[in-house]
Amino acid sequence: MTFKIESVLKGIEGLSNDDYLEMKIIQDNLLKPKGSLGKLEGISCKLAGIYHLAPPPFPVKPTVAIFAGDHGVVSEGVTQWSSDVTSQMVGNFLNGKAGVNVLANVAGCEVVVVDVGIKSDLEDRPKLLKRKVGYGTKNIRVEDAMSLDEAYLAVDTGINIADELIQNGSNMLISGDMGIGNTTASAAIIAAITRIDPRSATGRGTGITDSELENKIKVITDAIARSSAAVESGSPFEILSSLGGYEIGAISGFILGAAYRKIPVIVDGVISLAGALLAHEISSVSTQYLISGHRSTEPGASKAIEYMGLDPILDLDMRLGEGSGAVLAYNIVKSSIHVANEMATFDSL
Repeated sequence: MTFKIESVLKGIEGLSNDDYLEMKIIQDNLLKPKGSLGKLEGISCKLAGIYHLAPPPFPVKPTVAIFAGDHGVVSEGVTQWSSDVTSQMVGNFLNGKAGVNVLANVAGCEVVVVDVGIKSDLEDRPKLLKRKVGYGTKNIRVEDAMSLDEAYLAVDTGINIADELIQNGSNMLISGDMGIGNTTASAAIIAAITRIDPRSATGRGTGITDSELENKIKVITDAIARSSAAVESGSPFEILSSLGGYEIGAISGFILGAAYRKIPVIVDGVISLAGALLAHEISSVSTQYLISGHRSTEPGASKAIEYMGLDPILDLDMRLGEGSGAVLAYNIVKSSIHVANEMATFDSL
């Protein structure tokens, strides 16, 4: 079987250093003390390098893609919520009533939902993209989450979603997620790739108790031990196959597809960061196209951020997911672009 990822990897290029430096010159000539806008200046320079254009272009159709999938590991008691909540929350996204919808309305972002692995079939709805790879993953404590072919297909699905959104006019993408049990899979992936103790990567997710957290850590530890061959191989596809979620694989492809198209992705919390970490392992160059939206309180998020050398824009003690922190950060990213394009320069005096 041939997968799209094979051709995409050949076309991912690094940022334009010339445009990055040109934007730095522009920033230094804006009517302000050099460096006085702090991270706003660095964001615009990075965007100039991504777009190969200084100053960077204004956002057009900024789009949040919420990738949704269910997880068999829920049967191990790692969360207080049932898998049925995944499809219920997707309905809430499509009705425009979830937290990310409210924040996206404020920011002026479009929201789409991508079903890559929900256990049930959903009715056709506007803004719902049906791209199901499977009907929920298997229980990673006792068996692989998915086949290796499904892992490749999940990544390809994310690439295709990035293509579709970009071809429809979006030049700014934002990652989001939904899937009960996905903080367990994310912590397992992060611990496996960064080679840290699972305890250091595991958080409370939906708000579990101390005893439930201990159980969750044990489940992840067992899953990683069972997956020792995949972990030792260092293959991100084998790690995804053994420990992952369909939506996590799709997020990694979403990032790779955007990098191929030279479009930035504002990445959200721990689930999106697990996908970003897989993308980083598949192509480290793709990480140059990431803007870290925020530092989630989930401990695995900080571990992934540090491993990839990212610098999160916000730190608001959030762990909602859905793309919420990334959408909030988009307001700052957009502001950096407006400053770069609209602020007076010393030359204009």
